[in-house]
Amino acid sequence: MTRVDVEASGRLVVPDDAMGVVVFVHGSGSSSRSPRNRFVAGELGAAGLGTLLFDLLTPEEEADRANVFDIELLAGRLLRATARVREEPAAMGLPIGYFGASTGAAAALWAAAEPDADVAAIVSRGGRPDLAGSRLAAVRAPTLLVVGGHDEQVVELNQQARRLLRCESRLEIVPGATHLFEEPGALESVAGLAGDWFAGHFTGR
Repeated sequence: MTRVDVEASGRLVVPDDAMGVVVFVHGSGSSSRSPRNRFVAGELGAAGLGTLLFDLLTPEEEADRANVFDIELLAGRLLRATARVREEPAAMGLPIGYFGASTGAAAALWAAAEPDADVAAIVSRGGRPDLAGSRLAAVRAPTLLVVGGHDEQVVELNQQARRLLRCESRLEIVPGATHLFEEPGALESVAGLAGDWFAGHFTGR
């Protein structure tokens, strides 16, 4: 197990013989300390995947709500963090995936639409892929959209966004779950779906 401080606000953890590395992209009002993302990261780590939890914005930048919804800005930060991960000896040569929540899912898709982006897979948890707009059609990474069954508005937004994707994609609705997946077993379902999606697409490369 290798742990590396990628930057002051993030830590890369790579198990021995990792299949790939999943970069977590938190949403508005969240951070690298999100208990939900930490839980999912722990489950992915136990399944043999490396993880990076980091903050997209500084506390000062977060104070300006415009930054929180500046998807292009967030995507740029994600791409820089991804480049640093690829330079780390423990992660060198490993496939990279993105796990995005809320607005973080839009940033993940925006970043993955870059012509030179080499992203193996994306998972969105309760995400807002619609905020990636016209960039959706340029995404090449296989994308899994996971939404709570009781999060009706976000289900509809994900259905609309999926119709714009030209890559392999799937929409999974977790029955009985709300936006934050706080119901018993809901987050475990997300972690299981994400782990299967990443493992399947990492090992195929």
